[in-house]
Amino acid sequence: MSSFYDYSVPNTKGEEVSMKEFEGKVVIVVNTATGCVEKLL
Repeated sequence: MSSFYDYSVPNTKGEEVSMKEFEGKVVIVVNTATGCVEKLL
């Protein structure tokens, strides 16, 4: 099973950021998806 710290994501400049950089810190993950409203209508 993968840990949160095994993942990396692009920042606003397109550079990969490892979640390991945030180990030991409080992290809030906001999952946003475009097009959800259209699917509900």
